[in-house]
Amino acid sequence: MAREPKKCKGVYERVQGSGEYYIRYSDSTGRVRREKAGTRGMALDLYHKRKTEALQRRKLPETIRRRDVSVGELLADAAEYVRNRYRGQRLGADNKDYRYASLNEVLGGYSAQSITAQEIAPALSRLAEKRQWKPASFNRNKAFLSLAFRLGVESGKIDSNPVRFVHRRHEDNDRIRWLSADEEKKLRAIIEADYPQELSAFDLALHTGMRRSEQYGLTWDCVDLERRQITIPRSKHGGVRYIPLDKTALSALQILRTRGDGTGSVMVSAESGHGYLAGHPLKTPREWFQAACRKAGVAAFSWHCLRHTFASRLVMAGVGLRTVQELMGHKGIAMTCRYAHLAPEHQLDAVSRLDGWGQKSPTDTKTGTGAIRRSQATPVEQPQAFLQ
Repeated sequence: MAREPKKCKGVYERVQGSGEYYIRYSDSTGRVRREKAGTRGMALDLYHKRKTEALQRRKLPETIRRRDVSVGELLADAAEYVRNRYRGQRLGADNKDYRYASLNEVLGGYSAQSITAQEIAPALSRLAEKRQWKPASFNRNKAFLSLAFRLGVESGKIDSNPVRFVHRRHEDNDRIRWLSADEEKKLRAIIEADYPQELSAFDLALHTGMRRSEQYGLTWDCVDLERRQITIPRSKHGGVRYIPLDKTALSALQILRTRGDGTGSVMVSAESGHGYLAGHPLKTPREWFQAACRKAGVAAFSWHCLRHTFASRLVMAGVGLRTVQELMGHKGIAMTCRYAHLAPEHQLDAVSRLDGWGQKSPTDTKTGTGAIRRSQATPVEQPQAFLQ
């Protein structure tokens, strides 16, 4: 006859004969806890471990009773966070952040508590290959995923953020695409011929350097035509910034003001078309701008390149980088320094000062020896010389 296993208090089966054992014990605080352990041997080992921890006054990890959270839930929280915090954020068909759908498709079903960086990295690489992401797109999606895990840690849903161990990809974004004078002439001619109602939008972008989301989200209460200033209440980095208006930008705004009653959105349609009536708020210039660029023969040019053109022309006109930074609304000077190479005359003036270095005689120096003698005077002599 087979011997019956010795009974152990605290180890039991919920369903007799199922083979699934549970343990019941009191932790270091006296609270009665129950855990599923698996086989009887595993249950005995876990029971003795928990009893030892209770005797050592060690607290149990908080994850014992924690609800299992999926990566998809964290992504949904991050999408809501971004939508509430940042203006002009692109949304997908599901009214969530544009990065949500693709990430949720490949990672949404994973457990957020147990997924590792070794699982995340190849999943992101496969997704990048499938969607033909450039390094910048890969990094933006990785950043969004990392944000989701960081918010999960802050809310207590998970313990750590494994995305921080996934390496970024190098972005080769040193090349600045800006509009040359000849290209502007061709593009302007096409806009005047085919899209004359959009010329004011083109001029406003070219002479203010506003981001597309700032321009197409602008309302008239943020425009002061008398002071010639636009106020962006919340820019990309969360702060307020002010944009001065030159004559061209001011004229463009005055034209735009005639399309409505001067309230609400600044960027509205001038005439009926594309499924909406005149005066309808516009969200993007894509419906006409890319077609105009193709017809004008301006290749590899987007609406955002008008912002690059604004900064490039300021630098080439001799405006200091610090001023350009303020006009562009850059958070740091490093982003503005990408335009520094467009001012070669300043760099040439700097290196030209080295011409003839070491060939001048001591008498050619601007500082005479008298200044040196005065600096070497004793503390008593210096006040006397000053009084004379």
